[in-house]
Amino acid sequence: MKKFLAILLAVVLCLSLAACGGNGGEDKTKGMSESPIDAVALNVDYTVPAEFKIGFICLHDENSTYDLNFLNAVDKIQEELKLADSQVIVKTNVPEGNECYEAAKDLVNQGCSVVFANSFGHEDYMIKAAKEFPKVQFCHATGTKAHTEGLDNYHNAFASIYQGRYLAGIAAGLKLNEMIEAGKFTAEEAKIGYVGAFTYAEVISGYTSFYLGAKSVCPTVTMDVQFTGSWYDATEEKNAAEALIAKDCKLISQHADSMGAPGACEAAGVPNVSYNGSTYDSCFNTFIISSAINWAPYYNYIIGQAVKGEKIAADWCGGIKEGSVVLTGINQDVAAEGTADAIKKAVADFNAGTLNVFDAKNFTVGGKALDSYKADVDTDAAFEADTEVIADGYFHESEYRSAPYFDLRIDGITLLNEKF
Repeated sequence: MKKFLAILLAVVLCLSLAACGGNGGEDKTKGMSESPIDAVALNVDYTVPAEFKIGFICLHDENSTYDLNFLNAVDKIQEELKLADSQVIVKTNVPEGNECYEAAKDLVNQGCSVVFANSFGHEDYMIKAAKEFPKVQFCHATGTKAHTEGLDNYHNAFASIYQGRYLAGIAAGLKLNEMIEAGKFTAEEAKIGYVGAFTYAEVISGYTSFYLGAKSVCPTVTMDVQFTGSWYDATEEKNAAEALIAKDCKLISQHADSMGAPGACEAAGVPNVSYNGSTYDSCFNTFIISSAINWAPYYNYIIGQAVKGEKIAADWCGGIKEGSVVLTGINQDVAAEGTADAIKKAVADFNAGTLNVFDAKNFTVGGKALDSYKADVDTDAAFEADTEVIADGYFHESEYRSAPYFDLRIDGITLLNEKF
């Protein structure tokens, strides 16, 4: 599968290059730096038996940057654990419907001890399968119900990606400062645009952390958000980015899964911060940096726990320290000078526990600072707030469950439309 993914990714990048109007790299000079976050080695303290199998269910395929991120981690863990192809079964393009349950059931019938699904809408069907097959471990990314369902064999996972988005935001803010100093616009005109999928807490948490990262170095920055109503729609993402550029946004980022927004930025010559992977090869005139979740540490964790017969946590959330939050290298031809050093300092502060993304003194809501807020952590149909999440001066994101629940509409960010 690894060779197939590599070939397909190469084709996708070539197509993206054509879409972005790139010239294959003849204008590149300094090129890409190393990632400003040090890689974290996987701790493998177990031996996988030959009869062990794990199954993966993905919403889309390699054409989606979101799903490709999961699939690359599958390749990484297969190589690291020396698993045979027969031990790793991957199902792609599985909709968020009963098809997920059928896929999970098939993976169980093929002998999988662990089944993993990667999309929010897969959750109810994974829970259905978990109830039917209590001897199999079911693990689900981005879900919210494991801690309330109370099943020994159903688990949720996420990563503290708000840390990565904050770091990417620093790169964005420094780029704005550079353009202000060059006289391209005034400090009061420093506006960034953000292409979001839905008005969900996961997206709100992401765009807010990105904004706060930018604001930490460019205090006058504001942000407009345009939603697409889809996780993966190249046309809508392109249209959203173009609409933001037309509203005079000086830099664009995204929480969406296609090349639509980066391509629009490259065509317009507007700096871009991508998500889930580098777009440097196809949009090297505008790409700055990208944050992503590395799912290999979680795969390593659940396989290890299953092999050792030990309990898998109902909720698991990895951050920079675990190697779950990563950044690409920095495009040195586009990024502002000093970007790497600024990010490295912030990483050190995260690791030291002295930097909190959602520090309450750094944002207001309706002109007021907050010292208390209840969030909907125990998800119910009415979305009723149930858990106090501000303590010690900051909003404790992804600590009471793995999936984000930050849903505050902070000052400085304007939502141009809403999609649920």
